Amino acid sequence: MITLTVDGDDVEVPKGSTVLQACEAAGREIPVFCFHPRLNIAGNCRMCLVEMEKSPKPVASCAMPAGDGMVIKTNTEMVHKARRGVLEMLLINHPLDCPICDQGGECDLQDLTLFYGPDHSRFQENKRAVENKNLGPLITTHMTRCIHCTRCIRFANEVAGVEELGATGRGEHMEIGTWVERAVTSELSGNMIDICPVGALNSKPYAYTARPWELRKTESIDVLDAVGCNIRVDARGPAVMRIVPRLNEEINEEWISDKARFSFDGLRKRRLDVPMVKRDGKLQPTSWKDAFGAIAAKLEGLDGKKIGAIVGDLADCEAMTVLKDLMAALGSPHLDCRQDGSKLTGDPRCSYLFNTTIAGIEDADFCLLIGTNPRYEASLVNARLRKRHLQGGFTVARVGTPADLTYPVIDLGAGGQTLAEIADGRHDIAEALSKAKRPMLILGAAAVTRSDGNAVLAAVRDIVKRYSFIQDGDSDEPGWNGFNLLHLAASRVGGLDLGMLPGKGGLDVAGMVKAAGQGSIDVLYLLGADEIDVDGLGDAFVIYQGHHGDKAAPRADVILPGAAYTEKNATYVNTEGRSQQAKLAVFPPGDAKEDWKILRALSEAVGKKLPLDTLSQVRARMAELAPQLAETEVIQEAPWQETGFGRAGKFLASGFVSPIEDFYRTDPISRASPTMAECSELHGPEEKGTGTHG
Repeated sequence: MITLTVDGDDVEVPKGSTVLQACEAAGREIPVFCFHPRLNIAGNCRMCLVEMEKSPKPVASCAMPAGDGMVIKTNTEMVHKARRGVLEMLLINHPLDCPICDQGGECDLQDLTLFYGPDHSRFQENKRAVENKNLGPLITTHMTRCIHCTRCIRFANEVAGVEELGATGRGEHMEIGTWVERAVTSELSGNMIDICPVGALNSKPYAYTARPWELRKTESIDVLDAVGCNIRVDARGPAVMRIVPRLNEEINEEWISDKARFSFDGLRKRRLDVPMVKRDGKLQPTSWKDAFGAIAAKLEGLDGKKIGAIVGDLADCEAMTVLKDLMAALGSPHLDCRQDGSKLTGDPRCSYLFNTTIAGIEDADFCLLIGTNPRYEASLVNARLRKRHLQGGFTVARVGTPADLTYPVIDLGAGGQTLAEIADGRHDIAEALSKAKRPMLILGAAAVTRSDGNAVLAAVRDIVKRYSFIQDGDSDEPGWNGFNLLHLAASRVGGLDLGMLPGKGGLDVAGMVKAAGQGSIDVLYLLGADEIDVDGLGDAFVIYQGHHGDKAAPRADVILPGAAYTEKNATYVNTEGRSQQAKLAVFPPGDAKEDWKILRALSEAVGKKLPLDTLSQVRARMAELAPQLAETEVIQEAPWQETGFGRAGKFLASGFVSPIEDFYRTDPISRASPTMAECSELHGPEEKGTGTHG
């Protein structure tokens, strides 16, 4: 530890800390523009100047290493004069357009000028004007406001790993932009809006639509992938105006993907807002009573074995809990949450979790990717892998199709044969794996949806057993579980925890679709299930409950309009097994209702009334089915078991391929989003899904 004096107070900080960190540890606020705690130090704005004893001039505290015995002063006339001078210089060319700037009310330059800046300007010259840059459909630029803090450049280079921004020119001719005019291709580009300290980079979909103080802010979570990023939903009246990240060091730090941030406009498009019943071959609006009546008439006297239910990718745990009890009351064993056809059995729990945890990636020294492209399947997991790579001493190897992940990857082979060689110790990578102290593997969800999914699971289980992926802990060293399954759907882990799987004699998703086509299943209930073959359902009576008129809704005989994730209080479980709650930010449109309420009302309409009248009762029942979900924001440890999943067999000849063909349009919400459609059209096949990027 290092001891130094800040404004007369002694403070201890770890060796390697900067003067800025020492001042903050002493409770002093140091103004900054270019400094960001997650980016490398630039030291170019000079706003953080402080006085250091025996130094003839102020020092940049963000770039000055703290030393033992230093005497720092942050509140002297020299410091005040230096800060006023820096702000005066920045304001020479900065336009005074705060009343129309989208950053107004959230602007660092506004705030710091108020507290530290001069009360007038000594300059009369014309201000410099800079041409705006076209960075694509997500970011709007006002480069005349830019103060050259270079945060956006450093974010693109260091966090996003897409080196497309830079500075050209010198002095007052310096400009920041892309060297060749083109849209920024990073899937994390929207975070540059958050870290810009002025109004140079703003959200293009949000531009000129609202002021921060007009918005109602709700802390929630993103459900467009299985990471469970923490977000804040900003709404005005009945509409979501924007979505921004919320700090969570364990999951997403302070970043979110562009899909999570910008697809909110899809919440207002193609919505199902009124119950519908198909009459004369056409879906026609009706009342809830008539819709329930049509379902009750169809179910009356029907054998439970002729009823099936499929759970979609955005379903919440409360709705799944009520659906499970309803299907049991109807006597149906046909229930499945594995819309993708996964071979996961739900037991043991460790077999379908990201056991290392997302934050635990930073403790690994070797990562084996199997059939996954984390850049598009889980952008924030990929960002954490890149962060670990930049720290050094980290090797990433891949079994699967080559793709640009923004960090070096050793390609071992494309398919199951490579897995078998690694499991047997015959592959060249075996030696490196044997030497790794804390290896981890990430198995893509798509790898276990193939017909050889059980063989893949068995091979991965053998790899885990052969190398040091599982380590018991002791009093000095915590244990280590390097087996990780990276899910794509927000509902998948919650569904497996709740046992949304076929009962005795029950059919899985593929079996239900086939049986419906053959006439063995008469009624099929789709809880937001849009990724199935609806053309193969034959003459089955289809009930679709969801919030968007996506792929399955046109095939339905009855539509029950549900609520999107921003319109209900709901529980989701991320790929780590962490239970989190989304909060109601706006009310569902029209006659749409929360999903569990629809199912509860339906149970009464069909004569199978469930004793679940309140949200607390539903959550109590949910905790009965899955005790690990009783406590939110906590990962219940799942002890490693070597048996219970996977089965040895032959591998397909084809290699593993990521299922994400278009990163920007993977779910009903993003498919309804005009912004995501524009991004999808702009970024061609070579920049989407399994292709390379940038």
